[in-house]
Amino acid sequence: MLLSGKKGLIIGVANKHSIAWAIAQSAAGQGAQLLFNYQNERLRQNVEELAATVSGARAYVCDVGNDGEIAALMKQVEKEFGRLDFLVHSLAFAPREELTGQFVNTTRQGFATALDVSAYSLVAVARAAMPLMTEGGSIVTLSYLGAERVVPHYNVMGVAKAALECTVRYLAYDLGPKNIRVNAISAGPIKTLAARGVSGITKMVDLHKEFAPLRRATEQGEVGDTALFLVSSLGRGITGEIIYVDGGFNILGMMAPGESPVS
Repeated sequence: MLLSGKKGLIIGVANKHSIAWAIAQSAAGQGAQLLFNYQNERLRQNVEELAATVSGARAYVCDVGNDGEIAALMKQVEKEFGRLDFLVHSLAFAPREELTGQFVNTTRQGFATALDVSAYSLVAVARAAMPLMTEGGSIVTLSYLGAERVVPHYNVMGVAKAALECTVRYLAYDLGPKNIRVNAISAGPIKTLAARGVSGITKMVDLHKEFAPLRRATEQGEVGDTALFLVSSLGRGITGEIIYVDGGFNILGMMAPGESPVS
């Protein structure tokens, strides 16, 4: 039981298909005690029903775009747990209209929203969680290959994920002396609720299955188990890293002659 006695907060569960939920299942299966957030009343029932399947788990409202709600969530964590051993940040958002067409047409407001929710929120929750990680801890967030390579229609989310990955490195530097590790998992495309906002997500998954060295789509459980490794003592020497869980797709330089990427 890798996480026996460990206490974790999972931010970003929307439904049973969420990567955050797969991470929660992996962590709970290894003995972790968990708390969850839900963004708003629309998602409350889904998250509370899932949390009810994990012994002792509870869910509290928290929109990561609101510093007051982040502070209130951490107060609940302190009340329930007294301390925090790990935090999972699994969320991103950009207005749907920003994820179609060309990146050059990104609006100022759309850019700001994507960077705020998808990247700055990691800073905000890490800062709020830090005082609770009195015995050290681990923070894990989720990225995607679009942070470093052009993925058609991913647009401003690619820029936001690039900012997120850089944020991981700076946080790792700042929090390392407190024995708090910060890492990201760059997962292959998965049809989650958030991913449905990306135009062409089905083609992205199909392309991945066709060309990734492992010749299959990335599964939520694979990401969940990698996060389990990172938040457990097995990952105790790793911080500031981006770990790919994409069947090797990230190693490819080009497609075979006559074949083209998503368009």
